[in-house]
Amino acid sequence: MKKLPLHKAFMLLEPGPVVLVTTRDGGRPNIMTLSWHMVMDFTPRFAFLTGPWNHSCRALVNTKECVISIPGVDLAEKVVKIGSCSGADTDKFAAFHLTPLAAKIVGAPLIKECLANIECRISDHVKKHNLFILDAVAAWVDGGRRERRTFHAVGDGTFVVDGRNINHRKIMQKKLPPGV
Repeated sequence: MKKLPLHKAFMLLEPGPVVLVTTRDGGRPNIMTLSWHMVMDFTPRFAFLTGPWNHSCRALVNTKECVISIPGVDLAEKVVKIGSCSGADTDKFAAFHLTPLAAKIVGAPLIKECLANIECRISDHVKKHNLFILDAVAAWVDGGRRERRTFHAVGDGTFVVDGRNINHRKIMQKKLPPGV
């Protein structure tokens, strides 16, 4: 093995797919790109990190709600560009030709072009760590979408695209003997 600089260790565990998070604080909705998130439990509860440097943070604190939208790899370039500008001076829905759809429970919009959307309420904000804890209240999937692969940030401006799925459900359903 070769030593890896410690400041790059996070790249080994970079979390799930790159997502878009929508908010609405007042009139105009906003979108931010996010890769620092995690599943906390099966209720489902999620968490992500963002802070006052991000225009969406104020909306998250004020409204205590958002939508997590999961884009396919076909939207990767657009998603990276969304993360490279600020909603303070850009209407990201208009600029990137995305369609906001009314959510059923929260005020933030769904994104029509995404694979799935999860409406969330913020149950806690740990300011010390800029950590938002979210409880999902509704979820939506576009089963008719042809491109179903997602993509994951490595952390250095490169991304990994999902590949072939493998199925180990039978193994997980069995009680294995000790030591196997």
